[in-house]
Amino acid sequence: MAQVLEFKLPDLGEGLTEAEIVRWLVSVGDVVAVDQPVVEVETAKAMVEVPCPYGGVVTARYGEEGTELPVGAPLLTVAVGASEPAGAPTAAVSEQAAAPAAAPAPAPAPTSASASDETSGNVLVGYGTGAPAARRRRVRRAPMSPSAAAAAHAREPVNGAAGAVPVVSPLVRRLAREHGLDLRELTGSGRDGLILRCDVEQAIRQGATQAPPAVPAPAPATKQTPPPASAPVPVGATPSARPGVTRVPLRGVRGAVADKLTRSRHEIPDATCWVDADATELLAARTAMNAAGGAKISLLALFARICTAALARHPELNSTVDVAAREIVRLPEVHLGFAAQTDRGLVVPVVRNAHARSTESLSAEFARLTEAGRAGTLTPGELTGGTFTLNNYGVFGVDGSTPIINHPEAAMLGIGRIVPKPWVYEGELAVRQVVQLSLTFDHRVCDGGTAGGFLRYVADCVEQPAVLLRTL
Repeated sequence: MAQVLEFKLPDLGEGLTEAEIVRWLVSVGDVVAVDQPVVEVETAKAMVEVPCPYGGVVTARYGEEGTELPVGAPLLTVAVGASEPAGAPTAAVSEQAAAPAAAPAPAPAPTSASASDETSGNVLVGYGTGAPAARRRRVRRAPMSPSAAAAAHAREPVNGAAGAVPVVSPLVRRLAREHGLDLRELTGSGRDGLILRCDVEQAIRQGATQAPPAVPAPAPATKQTPPPASAPVPVGATPSARPGVTRVPLRGVRGAVADKLTRSRHEIPDATCWVDADATELLAARTAMNAAGGAKISLLALFARICTAALARHPELNSTVDVAAREIVRLPEVHLGFAAQTDRGLVVPVVRNAHARSTESLSAEFARLTEAGRAGTLTPGELTGGTFTLNNYGVFGVDGSTPIINHPEAAMLGIGRIVPKPWVYEGELAVRQVVQLSLTFDHRVCDGGTAGGFLRYVADCVEQPAVLLRTL
């Protein structure tokens, strides 16, 4: 006899408490295998495919695409041991369930003897249960009754004759909605016809789905009446009560960034020092390295290499503060984060064990993580655990900044744009490539002397890259 088991949104790790449903990978009536991904969700950290620990027939789904669910809320129910899907009335009601309260009560869990092939038995946290590949099987659609098939077909949006509109990101849906675009008329450039943000932006630029404005017929002459005067805004009215005000929810990546920066400002007494440096020799060294052949070296990788050497001389800045124990915790490894702007917002991928990597390895890892950030495929593990952060705000065309420390780290090095400026070089006025470097640090872990020593060493390596060779 089949047992109906309820699968809830699992703990995705890293303190995340909710996730937004981006795309369902299965439908009511589908047969799923143990550890098969059933839904794609977006957290404040990354996109995650959530696998189900049960094998059987999907009898219900809870939450539409774009719905935000808390951890522990029902995702779907699976009939374990069933060879046929649940009846049509159950499927229809389950698909339309709007709240977790409508979930059926879970039946008792199967015994290990009867359910060894339908459940993984492992604890699911974030990325799967680690079942062997041999236990996975291709999804097959179980036969449905004519009434259930008709109801399912009526619920699915049509994209020509191809079925549902292949859109993953709710951001893409919102962008299309704001510009009046019909996604069913677009052709996606992603895998399997997936509609990407660039597809929507191109349609916006080309006006592909916008009909020319209709010219209204001239209305017969009538007596003109003055328009009604708008009601005056009451004195002392709140900003949200005024006309034209837009409210944007702080959730997802934007909400996570807001929470983290607020906590950093609240807990960390930060201070900033900065210095201008002549980067002409550093640029020349990079040009020579890339001209020698082999993998290309990025400028960020050179700054990362300089930073790891500076942290070896000033380990106070590679630390965190244990507030409860009132202790400074100095860390032996350098996990180097770097700020990257993406379509999903600001993210800080982390290069693990940066202190043990060569310049070529650093450059390759920066490139890999940057591409993953743009594609939205960074995992929570790649976005957490940093001990020091590089912030290259020069790409925005600005010289300087006083960034907020990436809590719970103790410092962040900022790099401004490198531009030609007048500079005194070897006693003569010359035009040199100058960069402004800034260091924001937690004043609890060190004083200005240590921070100044760190920043001065970084500047010396920028001006004379040979200084770095003496520390290798």
